[in-house]
Amino acid sequence: MNEPLLRAVNVRKHFGGVEVLRGIDLSVRKGQVVCLLGPSGAGKSTFLRCVNHLETIDGGQVWVDGEPIGFRLHRGKLYELREREVARQRRDIGMVFQRFNLFAHRSVLENVVEGPVRVLGQSPAAAKKTALELLDRVGLAHRARDYPEQLSGGQQQRVAIARSLAMKPKLMLFDEPTSALDPELVGEVLEVMTSLAAEGMTMVVVTHEMGFAREAADEIVFMADGAVVETGPPGEVLSAPAHERTRQFLARIL
Repeated sequence: MNEPLLRAVNVRKHFGGVEVLRGIDLSVRKGQVVCLLGPSGAGKSTFLRCVNHLETIDGGQVWVDGEPIGFRLHRGKLYELREREVARQRRDIGMVFQRFNLFAHRSVLENVVEGPVRVLGQSPAAAKKTALELLDRVGLAHRARDYPEQLSGGQQQRVAIARSLAMKPKLMLFDEPTSALDPELVGEVLEVMTSLAAEGMTMVVVTHEMGFAREAADEIVFMADGAVVETGPPGEVLSAPAHERTRQFLARIL
């Protein structure tokens, strides 16, 4: 019962001769919201991509719900999984990117239905019913027949969230989901994310939105230079950071 839903141990990642993740340790319990903060180049987005094996780690290990992600253990050695096996694992890990990545030639409803029908094998009728419920949840059921180009950036990002939720993930990853939005559209996306947090969705969020981090996060993880510098509850890390590196970052942001 106490096993974390997400566990990362000594995760390392290189790009060429540059070490962008230098031994990341992180645990996230079921229902917990963890916000990753830090300057650009800290490795936050790379770490998220390693969690669902969009990037192959060079050292350490990641587990989601007790299952090693991207690898299997055989006779004491780790072997990378085939793409089909990795795709199966990704069904349990929803990810919302900075850019919305919606299919431009498909309607809002079709974007949300696509994964459950093609990947999960749901019937079109069942997938459509669930998709409409999810679109209603993010306040966009009335735009189901529209196409992405007819929506604002905030609306497109809410569709992207609904699309991820349609796969019934155990874990949701958000990679700076509001960074590409105009300021007046940020709030509508954060409102959806805050409601997901309140409903018990397990979430790891890379963000610079300090208000959201303070309100929704159970734990703050501050990263810099590919390493975890400081972790703790929002009230401690944001109000009384223990490390000078964290204090410098927050002084600039806040």
